[in-house]
Amino acid sequence: MLPDSPAAPPVFHFSTDAFPRQNRLSSWREVVCRTIVNLDIETSKADDFHSHATVCQLPGLGLVFVDTVAMHMTHSRELIRDDDLSFMAAPTCAWAASQLGRDSTCKPGEGMLLNNAEVGSISLASDARFTSFRVPIAAIEPLVFDVQAAVARPIAADNPALKLLVSYLEGARDTKALVTPELQRLAVTHVYDILAMALGATRDAGEIARGRGMRAARLHAVKTFVSRNFNRQDLSVASVAVHLGVTPRYIHMLFENEAESFSSFLLAQRLTHVHQALTDQRLARHSISTIAFDSGFSDLSSFNRAFRRRFGMTPSEARHPA
Repeated sequence: MLPDSPAAPPVFHFSTDAFPRQNRLSSWREVVCRTIVNLDIETSKADDFHSHATVCQLPGLGLVFVDTVAMHMTHSRELIRDDDLSFMAAPTCAWAASQLGRDSTCKPGEGMLLNNAEVGSISLASDARFTSFRVPIAAIEPLVFDVQAAVARPIAADNPALKLLVSYLEGARDTKALVTPELQRLAVTHVYDILAMALGATRDAGEIARGRGMRAARLHAVKTFVSRNFNRQDLSVASVAVHLGVTPRYIHMLFENEAESFSSFLLAQRLTHVHQALTDQRLARHSISTIAFDSGFSDLSSFNRAFRRRFGMTPSEARHPA
């Protein structure tokens, strides 16, 4: 297990590859399950058990990202340590959970709240990838109509707040930007807000969340989508709006308090990619025009002007510095 950058929050990586094959399951039980997530596990794949976990601890938010084989996880009374809430976010396989006498069968992508102060169980039907996190009940209870009523109730995969939550949590895997206590607290607050919306926020909490956590999550979703699709020449605020199910005007509003507009952000993504490609010796045989077109530009004249404004040199000078 290795921690990430000391400037960022503590992040640890665990893998069954670190243990002898015959000891993987027992070692995983002791090192990860009982120590970190307070669960016992059983699996029919004991002879071929493999699992990988990334654990990140922020103030008031514990995150676990897991890739694993099919398994049954049990939270027994002897493993109860606190009354925190845990949220299982969108496993990639069908799964089931039981707590407070409620037995729920879930489809891939559905989420569910669980209470660490109660016994319960979770079963993954097949190999899966999922995110789980824990939060203090005192942080969520004031934001939701009835926390206990929400426990062990599936949240549909197409729930807008759940989709935003999953996207935001995925972005939280890269903690390098969360290098100050203020940024860490802000990220945690956003998770609280979006979770409350997914569970059923009170009117006051919902209004705050829509203006704070939901807005931040949607802006993050926009930027993530643009960063992954900047090379599409048809990418525009309209096409991003269709993908995210919002209006183009709403996307422009998200950028109103940012240092750059949507168009500027998209242009910066494309120019940065071109600059990196021009200085990559592995792409030395690719022409500048090919790289520009492959990065989403459709007009070479406007590309050349934009490149020079941003980097203070022409693309040729970037590729062949004096």
